[in-house]
Amino acid sequence: MRRSRGLAAALGLSLAATGATIGLGLVPQAAAITPPVAFTADALATWQPNGVVWALAEAGGKVFVGGTFSVVRPPTGGAGSEQSAVNFVALDAATGAPTACTLSFTVGGGTATVRALTLSPDRQTLYAGGYFGAVNGTPVSSLAAIDVATCTVKTGFRPAFAATVRALAVTGDTVYAGGDFLTVAGQQRERFAAVDADNGALRPFTADADEPGRAVEVTPDGSKVILGGDFFTVNGTNTHALAVVDATTGALATSYPGFIENNSVVKDVATDATGFYTANEGTGGGVFDGRIALNLADLGQRWRDTCLGATQAVLPYQDVLYSASHAHDCSSVGEFPDGQRHHLLAQPTTGTGKLGWAPDTNDGIGEGIGPRVMAVGSKSGVQYLWVGGEFTTVNGAAQQSLTRFASTGDTGAPTVPVAGAVSFAPGEAQVRWRTSLDLDDSALTYKIYRNGAATPIATVNADSLFFRRPQASWTDTTVSAGQSYTYRVTATDAAGNASALSGTASVTVPTSVDGYPNQVRADGAQQFWRYDESVPPFAADSSVSGNQAGVHLNGPALRQTPGAVTGASTAIGFDGTNTQVYGDKRQNVGSTYTVETWFRTNTTRGGKLVGFGNNQDRTSSQYDKHVYMTNDGRLVFGVYTGATRTVTTSAAYNDNTWHHVVATQGPGGMTLYVDGVQKGTLNVTTHENFSGYWHAGGDNLGGWPDRPTSDFWAGRLDETAVYPTVLSAAQVQNHFTLASAPADSVVEVTASEDTYANAGAPGTNYGTSGSLAVRGSSFYASYLRFELPAAPAGTVLKSAVLGVKTSTMSGAGTANTVSVVPVTGAWTEAGTTYTNRPALGGTALGTFAGVPDGSAVHSTGLNTPAVAAALGTGYGLALTSSGTDALWLWSSEAQANEGTPRLTLTFGAP
Repeated sequence: MRRSRGLAAALGLSLAATGATIGLGLVPQAAAITPPVAFTADALATWQPNGVVWALAEAGGKVFVGGTFSVVRPPTGGAGSEQSAVNFVALDAATGAPTACTLSFTVGGGTATVRALTLSPDRQTLYAGGYFGAVNGTPVSSLAAIDVATCTVKTGFRPAFAATVRALAVTGDTVYAGGDFLTVAGQQRERFAAVDADNGALRPFTADADEPGRAVEVTPDGSKVILGGDFFTVNGTNTHALAVVDATTGALATSYPGFIENNSVVKDVATDATGFYTANEGTGGGVFDGRIALNLADLGQRWRDTCLGATQAVLPYQDVLYSASHAHDCSSVGEFPDGQRHHLLAQPTTGTGKLGWAPDTNDGIGEGIGPRVMAVGSKSGVQYLWVGGEFTTVNGAAQQSLTRFASTGDTGAPTVPVAGAVSFAPGEAQVRWRTSLDLDDSALTYKIYRNGAATPIATVNADSLFFRRPQASWTDTTVSAGQSYTYRVTATDAAGNASALSGTASVTVPTSVDGYPNQVRADGAQQFWRYDESVPPFAADSSVSGNQAGVHLNGPALRQTPGAVTGASTAIGFDGTNTQVYGDKRQNVGSTYTVETWFRTNTTRGGKLVGFGNNQDRTSSQYDKHVYMTNDGRLVFGVYTGATRTVTTSAAYNDNTWHHVVATQGPGGMTLYVDGVQKGTLNVTTHENFSGYWHAGGDNLGGWPDRPTSDFWAGRLDETAVYPTVLSAAQVQNHFTLASAPADSVVEVTASEDTYANAGAPGTNYGTSGSLAVRGSSFYASYLRFELPAAPAGTVLKSAVLGVKTSTMSGAGTANTVSVVPVTGAWTEAGTTYTNRPALGGTALGTFAGVPDGSAVHSTGLNTPAVAAALGTGYGLALTSSGTDALWLWSSEAQANEGTPRLTLTFGAP
């Protein structure tokens, strides 16, 4: 029904991550979206009808809209008032507002509707098909010709169609029609016909079909006509839903028996220079709802997209196929599983992989289909993609049945990244985040900011789509052991639209290797969920590869203590009803693998701890490679090989203490370990092979032995890991042992009192000031008090780090060295002035060798024995300098309170 216009665009989507900082240059506005996508996903203000839009066409900067409606009204918040528009309206392509062209399509009995609109090759005549008996009072019979220049009916064009016309295509001298009719001008023409483009006289063309025609398109060379619809035969020959016929006679040129499922139909056909494309809809089970690309050269299939979700329209444009559907399951092509409906998609005309363009509507009124038709309009050098249908929202905002997107003016910023940070060894800290979503930019730039600095410390490029948002990460190798750091991340698209800063991710770098997580990583985990996040929905992957993150579903309880592993790690809690964590990235599981987790529960309803399923936030229909608990607390490790194959413990483990479970499968069969001890084996080396996602906390258990009352887990999990190898018994035992080995613990102590003294105002107290100041001449000194805890039993102080944050005032940093010295005299925050300032010790505990301008956190290690000697007491420190360049810091009274001076104390085994 439509033929694409435009030149090819390069397809260049990639994933890159680097620690090098790179800048974004000025990008032409039209190139702001990720190639080869040609349109933004930002819906433009457009007048909207009160019914369903079935047809669109464009000429001379005007977009013609046909359907079943009676009025159009301004967009929400727009100027103007409702106007009559009887099944037709002409809108300005650039403004979306009505033009002076008004036509009313009416019928004497029943409901009039316009179902098809198309332009003559010279774009001077608009042909309209549907079910109507008059246009502006001029009698017609379901097909009319409109003079575009004058917006009047061409009375010399008078074909007589006896029923609804649903599809049109036009050449220089012929109009081809498809629909419900059985006769034209009193002669038999079943569902497809051709008439003279000037006077409507019936052509000899005969392509009779047994069921309605819904799509018709002429090949670019004009020699053939492509037919689509509900039919099973054309001219008596079997060819279901799709056929190619001779453009002059209608004789069948290529048939497609069995090519499209019998319970599916073709709703639309569109061509470009090399191929044609079908939009397909099915009813019932085993349907074909997706899209097919066929080559014009041999009329054979190029590719087939088997997504489910009733495709209504296809539009090839600049080597991209845009489609309107309500796609809800693209798992068959390796994309999103059954779930939420997605109504507007794009993919290259050369393949099925979805591109980074996904604005969305809802299902809307009528049949609840959503969008039904698309067309490209142009004005003043800007291209506009128009979409019509029966939706009532676009990108979540109210807008009925009509919307449009431009080739310029990308204004939508990416979503805010959800970030975290972790460190397992001295000298490095990993910042990781769930990649953001931008509906028209799949290639985004992420900037990482450390300690509140205004300049990013690193820049990373990464790709993401709405159904594939892999974890991205960057490792900071300039960190110091024992010190704490904060990181925030922003996402920016090619147009320069930037998200807000992520929440602050904090990490303290250990003074020695963190034994348990380091070993899990060293043993090759490819997915490692530690559950230390404080903000949903991102469950970070701490494996070395770091790209198999998870998503919290229905609000599991975060940061549950104590965790299974000694140290600062926390656990996650599940309610046994619907909470879980599912994988964010589709994957396959090989013939060898290991699943490992820690668990704690007292449930008597059982549930799945960990397993692999083919869905994410919905119940999986394929599920195995799982560990679940029976009602009486026994553990089961199961795989599916055409039958369920399981290893089950004899003992129960629902005693509300932490336990370690490991399940392996490989050439040696299945093995189940609990608390480092082998509990059972089975000589089964295969499992069900499907693409899917790891789940923690629940998924389907239908059909499995000793199925518990609940498929969902009520209890805590910690340290869930998946390996592409079989862990040995020695490795399993080592993990179990390391979990209880002594580990460093970190305590952060904020200043209980802080103030500064000023020689220029010797009697003034600054205890309530939001700032602290340090300078040698003229004199400023700052005083801090910390209430230090005693060392935990069996540990000693391994490091002490002081952190301060420069204020946002200009020149807050200093070129001078600032010393941290002990306070030996008495002082209080409320009483200290320059006149009565306390005495100081002579030996510096640590120094800041100059502090750059710009508000950021800065830290320095302190003399550990000196601080250790003061544990369990109130400890006073002073910041002093001998130079003339002042340092200005936030105090504990600062409004944001993010710059409160603090000590980070690391305790560990002696």
